[in-house]
Amino acid sequence: MIASWLWRRWFGILTLKALVALAVFGLVVAPPDSEQGDAARLLYVHVPAAWIAYLAFFVTALASALYLWPRTRNDSWDHLAGASAEFGVLCTGLTLFLGSVWGKPIWGTWWQWEARLTTTAVLLFLYLGYLALRRLGGVSSQRRNAIAALIAFIDVPIVHFSVSWWTSLHQQGSVFNDKMDVTINDGRMAFTLWLGAGAFTLLFAWCCLGRMRLLGIESKNSELELEAAIAQRTGVPS
Repeated sequence: MIASWLWRRWFGILTLKALVALAVFGLVVAPPDSEQGDAARLLYVHVPAAWIAYLAFFVTALASALYLWPRTRNDSWDHLAGASAEFGVLCTGLTLFLGSVWGKPIWGTWWQWEARLTTTAVLLFLYLGYLALRRLGGVSSQRRNAIAALIAFIDVPIVHFSVSWWTSLHQQGSVFNDKMDVTINDGRMAFTLWLGAGAFTLLFAWCCLGRMRLLGIESKNSELELEAAIAQRTGVPS
């Protein structure tokens, strides 16, 4: 128990240090972009948040598939799916918000109904619906949730490839594009983007582990409450 607490504590400290380093590099070390100026600094959070949204929803889909597979069915997979989806929704919302703040000075507007933005908004509402579905409970709720997660994940590759499939105002990826051609010329800017991806990945892992633990406790408490209610109704000690 103590070892687990110490591990979570040191992992949290490492995550905090990575986020502080990202703030220093993003605000001080990395230079302004030659075309976008200081508005480009928003991308050091916007891009990692988008990356983690992809990762979180992939983890949710994978955990859901493992729950549906009889040989690997375990409540822990359901807890991981839920915890990961919650963080993914937060990152998707952050991605849209920062994208709008960035778009105002660069595009001259807060929002455009173009391919990348529209499909990302759809993705956000799909997983908000998934989280709402998880709260309904009921018989076979975990199986139902897992199927819903797999259906929602279909939109993730659509979001990613939308800038290639349709005419889009959104720029192509600077690192993860179709040609895998890195278009960032300044090493400090490239390093800051990678640092952001690493820091957000640590934050995602730390938050997921903590949230999974809470979901496990909530599930156990719900089972105990149900057993107590049944025992009280039937007069049989639990």
